[in-house]
Amino acid sequence: MSKTVDRVVCQDRKVTVLVRTVARTDGTTEEKVVIVHPGAVVILALTEDESMVFIRNHRVALGETLLELPAGTLESSEDPLLCAHRELQEETGFEAARLEPLCEFVTAPGFCTERMHAFVARDLTHVGQALEPDEDITVEFIPIEEVFERMRSGAIQDGKTLAALAVYFAKNPIK
Repeated sequence: MSKTVDRVVCQDRKVTVLVRTVARTDGTTEEKVVIVHPGAVVILALTEDESMVFIRNHRVALGETLLELPAGTLESSEDPLLCAHRELQEETGFEAARLEPLCEFVTAPGFCTERMHAFVARDLTHVGQALEPDEDITVEFIPIEEVFERMRSGAIQDGKTLAALAVYFAKNPIK
């Protein structure tokens, strides 16, 4: 594939939806839907007693409330580390003295440009949530051993959460 032409079909505050016409080397063209996303962060926050901080977040697209790690979308040109600090505090009410990069991954490369930056947060201090008006989020603390079991049982379904947890447990096996 070579030359491309983009047509914006929808735009909102977080994403742009394009129809991308791609010219192939054989002379034919193909249209693909592409969602342009600014990127996001996901935060795996650990308490002193080695529990993980999760949120229950209602997802309108699914009509379900999911168990997830806190996360959020990058603002225009925002540093992922700053975004992670902001989102952790907004969604969970915690500030982290230490925020360490865990990994980066793409969420749905077949149709979306979103790149997710995962961090591990430690040395937490509770300062209170600062939810957006449209957010209905509750915080839940889950011991690490139980998190692993919830992953295996399918109780955790959110992809970004599963990806961050898988990398974390690969680097930090449960003893």
